Amino acid sequence: MNEALNNLLTRRSCRAYLPEQVKEEDLDAILEAGTYAPTGRGTQSPIIVAVRTPEVLRQVERLNSEVMGNPDGHPFYGAPTVLVVFGNAESALGDADANLVLGNLLNAANAVGVDSCYIWRAREAFESEEGKALKKAWGIPDGYQGVGNVILGYGKPEGKRPAPARKADYIRKV
Repeated sequence: MNEALNNLLTRRSCRAYLPEQVKEEDLDAILEAGTYAPTGRGTQSPIIVAVRTPEVLRQVERLNSEVMGNPDGHPFYGAPTVLVVFGNAESALGDADANLVLGNLLNAANAVGVDSCYIWRAREAFESEEGKALKKAWGIPDGYQGVGNVILGYGKPEGKRPAPARKADYIRKV
């Protein structure tokens, strides 16, 4: 099977991580792949923030967990890196462009042997006052909103599940 197709078919979300940090060369490859996602009119408008500092990562995780109504939760499952993707809210394509970046990040991680999971709630987390302060500290322009998070790390065996069977009516050829 074609290597790219195999990568797409074998990627799985991971929900349990070892504390070992993602290798710098792997992170750089994943980030670069994110920047090559297609964007409407070639604007390259999304912004990716790679969070590896443990204190900042815990802060972002707490904000995400508070959106869930569980401030003591751990929605990042112990992953040592989180990539936060912001989209241009002033563009009709802002969310779509950012989600294409998120997909590239997830698939690139699998290609280099890094486990990942898409974590929702970035919009709400970065609409909070504390989230807005982080955006400002990171140099994220006004008019950008959180779209999603990709957690990265090396997964524990119990963190991955096999793919469920594909539903019968997924595809329609007309």
